[in-house]
Amino acid sequence: MTTQNDAIIAATEVWLEKAVIGLNLCPFAKAVQVKKQIRYVVSAAATPEELLEDLLVELRLLQDTDAERIETTLLIHPYVLGDFLDFNDFLDTVDIAAAEPEFNDEFQVASFHPQYQFAGTQPDDIENYTNRAPYPTLHLLREASLDKAVEAFPDADLIPERNIATMEKLGHEGWAKLGVDAPK
Repeated sequence: MTTQNDAIIAATEVWLEKAVIGLNLCPFAKAVQVKKQIRYVVSAAATPEELLEDLLVELRLLQDTDAERIETTLLIHPYVLGDFLDFNDFLDTVDIAAAEPEFNDEFQVASFHPQYQFAGTQPDDIENYTNRAPYPTLHLLREASLDKAVEAFPDADLIPERNIATMEKLGHEGWAKLGVDAPK
């Protein structure tokens, strides 16, 4: 399993470097990547219930670990919720879990999926690719870190619009050339 997990993490790192950082889809990602403060975890979960348990474990670990050591976690779950609609439905459970009193509103979870689709879009609309990762992934973020990043970044509320413009300029052909989809 370790070799397979290593390959899954490697594909996720390539996506992070080439798409998220390389296209500047998240202007906050580069600093934590350079400082090696990202924890990559491949969940062996085969059911949503097992994934929820892994999510709670990772939120607690993040809560108990200094941000200088682990700023954020990418919980990659290639064996469950491969269908985007099932994944999207599960995000309600994720939000409820992150809002549990034990976490004191410390966390936010962003979502990425190989078939990500925003409401009101068609499956192949290029704007969906801003949230497409090689594997279904939950990105666990510290609220305090997000607040600091947003303060430091002028016009942070314009990031989604800028990302859509970036993706429209890149197009499907440009995305394919990045080579960030899951290995087949």
